[in-house]
Amino acid sequence: MARSHFTLAALATAAVAGLDVASASGFGSGAHGDFESALLTTRDGSHWIIRVPTSERAEAEQSADLVALRALSTGVRARLPFAVSKFAGQTPIGGTRAVVYDFVYGSPLDLAGIANGSPLAPAIGRAIAAIHTLPTSFVADAGLPVLSPIEILQSTITIMDRASATNLVPAALLGRWEKATEDGPLWQFAPAVINGGLSADSFLTSDDTVTGLLGWQSLGVGDPARDLYWLLSARGEYVAEAAFTSYIESRGSSDRQVKRRAMLYAELEIAKWLLHGTQERSTEIVDDAVQMLHGLVDTVQHDLDQSLSHNTLPVMAVDEVKAMLDRDRRA
Repeated sequence: MARSHFTLAALATAAVAGLDVASASGFGSGAHGDFESALLTTRDGSHWIIRVPTSERAEAEQSADLVALRALSTGVRARLPFAVSKFAGQTPIGGTRAVVYDFVYGSPLDLAGIANGSPLAPAIGRAIAAIHTLPTSFVADAGLPVLSPIEILQSTITIMDRASATNLVPAALLGRWEKATEDGPLWQFAPAVINGGLSADSFLTSDDTVTGLLGWQSLGVGDPARDLYWLLSARGEYVAEAAFTSYIESRGSSDRQVKRRAMLYAELEIAKWLLHGTQERSTEIVDDAVQMLHGLVDTVQHDLDQSLSHNTLPVMAVDEVKAMLDRDRRA
């Protein structure tokens, strides 16, 4: 049974000393419905969020997010052009814990609603570049993952090998992906601080600017392309082109292959969906993944170099993967 707003408000006052809650209202339920959440308004007009995980997966996600938020010190946050949640307090409840954060203002990003020429697309690129230009030392000091290009390549090959072992991936795709992993220059990049789990759901916006970024549970040092591949699911060419251009200009990076790796990661999301289906022994999920893989064969060229045009990207495939994962996790 879901806890009432009154109960969540009481938990918040127990978690944060001196918190004088005047009202509480519903506020989403997390990316996959795994949290009980409420927006709290105090008598001085400030706003806070309380979240209680409702699954082991959500509890692990919340714990990882708290580690990352603590690693993002005041000095690190000052380098970012947007707000990041701050941990305010916690209290035990029912074998887990309720956590209170300060409220980050902004509206959820509507990726499909970004019009051609909108300054929001370049703003997204600049926001991601700001993350990638942070000093890597604070990540290592916090004990968070720090991966080398070789380790990143090896993990990519592992996903491909596991997908290949299902005997359900078209040979044309396996050949395409293998060619990418054998392309030395593709993997010659400097690892950077990455959020590691970016999607459109991560961003809060206002007046064509990025005001906040949520969800830091995958913070680490890794491949910058991991924070960019989701942009390739944007409908039309403008958003991805504008965001990538702004990103490259803002970061001043010499990584000329970042868009190619981003495309590879976008395609491998379908392979991950296939692996999820086989792990769950879900014929429906496996069939969906196989259908998308065959659709991908029809929309991409065999040379990764030649398939950077957004017209050849698996736009619907990546969107479907995210939607299906959300539905499956809520089930």
